Amino acid sequence: MLPINAKTPIGEPFFELHEVDSTNIYAIDKVQANLAAHGTAFFANRQFAGKGQRGKDWISENGSNIILSVVIDPSFLLINQQFALSVMAALAVFDFFSAYAGEETKIKWPNDLFWRDRKAAGILIENHLQGNKWQYSILGVGININQTQFSPLIKQAVSLKQITGKTYQPVVLAKEFCTCLEKRYRELKAGQLNEQLEEYNTHLYKKGETVRFKKDAIVFKAQVKLVNHHGEILLKDGLQESFQFGEIAWIH
Repeated sequence: MLPINAKTPIGEPFFELHEVDSTNIYAIDKVQANLAAHGTAFFANRQFAGKGQRGKDWISENGSNIILSVVIDPSFLLINQQFALSVMAALAVFDFFSAYAGEETKIKWPNDLFWRDRKAAGILIENHLQGNKWQYSILGVGININQTQFSPLIKQAVSLKQITGKTYQPVVLAKEFCTCLEKRYRELKAGQLNEQLEEYNTHLYKKGETVRFKKDAIVFKAQVKLVNHHGEILLKDGLQESFQFGEIAWIH
């Protein structure tokens, strides 16, 4: 593989693709073929097999949104610090989106972005390891920009255009997001893991509120406290004090 060069700013080079199955799959293929290294960004106007969390599809209207995957060098982190990448990415998406949408933007555990009670963006990070050593990570983001009609299968979606009433250029905004990501990456590399997690929790969706969750067939109420370094959400007065991603589901 190409040697990682973390001096290259995130978003350089930037490739705009007309159509691809999945930007994450495409990025992985390029890294494995020695055609991409840290900082390389792949933007797609259309993807027909987009990947979301837990095997879900990411469906996006052609040419309307940010569909982006970036190659990241995480080798300065320990293997057990993988959630730090999710925190970094969530903060970068928050920085970008809240600059346009305002203070009602929140980070929904573990890695979605919400505006009020509606989903504006999703993050999918695929970490590639060899034994106990990092190889690289692919950070995929989907951010709703100009889309105003969503499939009935997609609940609670919202776009920047719906919030502001303005139409944007997704490619231009994708490059702007890369700048936000570069800033947060530099912070993380400088050792600001604790500071970033604290900020993540500051913007945590429903923090301090009592909401409904579902674990297996059990529905319960609990107060959202915070998210820890392991990526577990801590709840008060629920079935248990902490849950890992995938153990429980939000009920809206």
